[in-house]
Amino acid sequence: MSRVYNFSAGPAVLPEEVLKEAAEEMMDYRGCGMSVMEMSHRSKMFDTIIKEAEADLRDLLNIPDNYKVLFLQGGASQQFAMIPMNLMKNGVADYIVTGQWAKKAYQEACKYGKANKIASSEDKTFSYIPDCSDLPISEDADYVYICENNTIYGTKYHTLPNTKGKDLVSDVSSCFLSEPIDVSKYAIVYGGVQKNIGPAGMVISIIREDLITDDVMEGTPTMLKFKTHADAESLYNTPNCYCIYICGKVFKWLKKMGGLEAMKALNEKKAKILYDFLDQSELFKGTVVKEDRSLMNVPFVTGDKELDAKFVKEATEAGLENLKGHRTVGGMRASIYNAMPIEGVEKLVAFMKKFEEENK
Repeated sequence: MSRVYNFSAGPAVLPEEVLKEAAEEMMDYRGCGMSVMEMSHRSKMFDTIIKEAEADLRDLLNIPDNYKVLFLQGGASQQFAMIPMNLMKNGVADYIVTGQWAKKAYQEACKYGKANKIASSEDKTFSYIPDCSDLPISEDADYVYICENNTIYGTKYHTLPNTKGKDLVSDVSSCFLSEPIDVSKYAIVYGGVQKNIGPAGMVISIIREDLITDDVMEGTPTMLKFKTHADAESLYNTPNCYCIYICGKVFKWLKKMGGLEAMKALNEKKAKILYDFLDQSELFKGTVVKEDRSLMNVPFVTGDKELDAKFVKEATEAGLENLKGHRTVGGMRASIYNAMPIEGVEKLVAFMKKFEEENK
């Protein structure tokens, strides 16, 4: 069976050459006679894998020396609790709610202190990013929290909020490594890897070192302290070894592709093909205001639920998989992450044109 074009929001498409390489090394990694899946996380061989992965990531993102890179389990959702537990010194944090994941993070933070919802786009089904140039930032806020790219709703911050000097914490799960970022503008930037970097089961957190202390909320479990993992260089307990190995391969692939500037240009080109079609289509409509559109996740609808279902069914039959929208939005969603080839987007648009002609 040939490969399909996989538009899933996550776990998502991975670069084919990475999968082929991993397949070749599955039984015997570089002559050691075993798979990375079977290897001790304390072995010399795995030490090289994790250190190389971190070095390549630092290189790609130009991470300053005063930031730690942590490979953690529990996915992005575990960070919703871990962040307030480690950062809420005054017991106050400000949240900008632009989608389901920011909302869940805000609700979780409410358990640990005073979380303030200082802006939201819930009034219009999260179809835009609110103006964040002059927000009512709390004077005693320990941090300001955002979800930078909203996988479900297809919105993206193209300008970071003005936090008025407060630390910015950002969940970048679905736009991680899709374009260059200035890490120094964040106190913490983190993301689950299963959307744009690797297999499910891990989060990468890049944390400014002064935030990694023993001064955490009383009762914080050992496993939920940043310091536990930073001191042990992500090897406090057995990490997700195989995931780190695949992510490391993806980092090398990204460098080979020309780094994040090159990825951004490619991602803009891919997104433009799809958005240009949506903007002139009579049948399909994008659901996000133009200036806040994501390059990674593109939701669209026909306005007719039955027609939407028909589209998803016929697209699947044509080898265009996982186009059904999230249950909270309905319609369709194409996730066009780094590893989605431009041909996949072209095939999708060609199919949409054909479907529109047949269903006018």
